Amino acid sequence: MIGYGSVRLKSVARKAAVALPLLAALLSGCGGGAKNDTFDLSADVTGKGPAAHGKQILIPPPTALSALDSNQIVVRVTPSEIQYLAKAQWSDKLSRMVQSKLVEAFENSGKVGGVGVPGQGLAIDYQVVTDIRTFEINTGAQHAATVEISAKILNDKTGTIKTQEVFRKVVPIGASDNNGYVKALDAAFAAVTSQIVDWTLKAI
Repeated sequence: MIGYGSVRLKSVARKAAVALPLLAALLSGCGGGAKNDTFDLSADVTGKGPAAHGKQILIPPPTALSALDSNQIVVRVTPSEIQYLAKAQWSDKLSRMVQSKLVEAFENSGKVGGVGVPGQGLAIDYQVVTDIRTFEINTGAQHAATVEISAKILNDKTGTIKTQEVFRKVVPIGASDNNGYVKALDAAFAAVTSQIVDWTLKAI
């Protein structure tokens, strides 16, 4: 009887040892675990360039290195090393966010006949082709947020490049926390977006 009882107790103990972590995992999945703060970008652009109401433009997805093109926020630690901002993330993959906000910016300008993305069936006059070169927080001596985007205006009828330019903005970081970092990065992106919209309106 004693030998049987000891085996039975060990069996129960094993089941409890398995059940407790499983229960903890289920509770964590129900909202008990820590979550990242999620941030978006701004697209408040009025457009200072001339009106181009008869023109329709296409915004293809921007290109970017894989280290940039995710929902993680890049922090430049040294010229050769990057990390990602802890407990923070973008609301979507960076290239999709930039594409969406560029479309919003052109729409908000009210100065183009139409703007869209591939697959929407617009009769396109020009494409604004972009490459995200820098989209990062520098926590070193510079202590600033930097956004750099190169842009080309492609004539959709002829397939030729009408003009191209590199747009860059550096904004000092205020508060040294996630909100402060992202606020500076958002301000840098808003400035670059405004430059791209005005430049495009003048070119087309």
